[in-house]
Amino acid sequence: MNFDLPADRSSIIKVIGVGGGGSNAVNHMYKKGIKDVNFVVCNTDAQALHNSPVAVKIQLGDALTEGRGAGSKAEIGREAAMESLDRIKEVLSSNTSMVFITAGMGGGTGTGAAPVIARVAREMGILTVAIVTIPFRFEGPERIDQAIRGINELKDHVDSLLVINNEKLREIYGNLKVSNAFEKADDVLAIAAKGIAEIITVHGYINVDFADVETVMNNSGVAIMGSATASGENRSREAISAALTSPLLNNNEIIGARSVLLNITSGTEEITMDEISEITDFVVGASSRDTTLIWGMGNDESLGEQISVTIIATGFKMNSIPELYVGEKGETHCSAA
Repeated sequence: MNFDLPADRSSIIKVIGVGGGGSNAVNHMYKKGIKDVNFVVCNTDAQALHNSPVAVKIQLGDALTEGRGAGSKAEIGREAAMESLDRIKEVLSSNTSMVFITAGMGGGTGTGAAPVIARVAREMGILTVAIVTIPFRFEGPERIDQAIRGINELKDHVDSLLVINNEKLREIYGNLKVSNAFEKADDVLAIAAKGIAEIITVHGYINVDFADVETVMNNSGVAIMGSATASGENRSREAISAALTSPLLNNNEIIGARSVLLNITSGTEEITMDEISEITDFVVGASSRDTTLIWGMGNDESLGEQISVTIIATGFKMNSIPELYVGEKGETHCSAA
């Protein structure tokens, strides 16, 4: 099954959703909008691809799965991606300098195919960033264990790896309805991709070019993220303080970061110079003296009087993701909250 590339101008940045979870996240990003990126969805499930609003679609393993999905088997996802290597390379060869690979790890297609796609992208000289999730605890131990195995494979094929533990969303949002929980997971993935991509693509008063971001993200290891919004008189301090204490940071402090990417977005009430200084000073104070700070500004009218701050800190080791290192099967999930 072939889907044509869109006729509109190509961006140097592609966001690729792999499998059901990754494709849902990319569909969500597509609807929310990330400035000047191209979206791609890859799946073994033909019906899910058909229902996606994203123009560029890759049917993985058409002959192998006949469009019926991977049946939660990572080896099927891997084989499906291998079958479709030529199509993957074709899409990536179109003016691509940076790729975000997003997947909900634990299922068959995302877990198996994401490392294959990442390896191909990196072999093509593309800056490769993976933004993936560990399942909610209620999804079961087998799915979580499969996710962890997939992440340990994926880490060897990316420049930067950002892992979001969905269980952390319970600490932020409480006992959500199941549909809302998955929507929040999609939203966090979108915030992460948007936070990095729009530092490059949004040209405001403070511009950052691709080379700057490439310098700090190339071979940068594990990344951690925090994001928050705030309004009112002390909105800048409240937003950056909340971002730096987000449960998504896995209790890591950014003082261990090699570099920090900071995205500041304001709405109808434009941010002031003093507010920017307060935010950047706060970050500098929380990080080490030799940490590289790259930051950009954006505007999103839907924020109203709020400002949004997203921090991506890079250069961490795999032990900053505690879920990957706790105990044997079963024990991992008790500590994943």
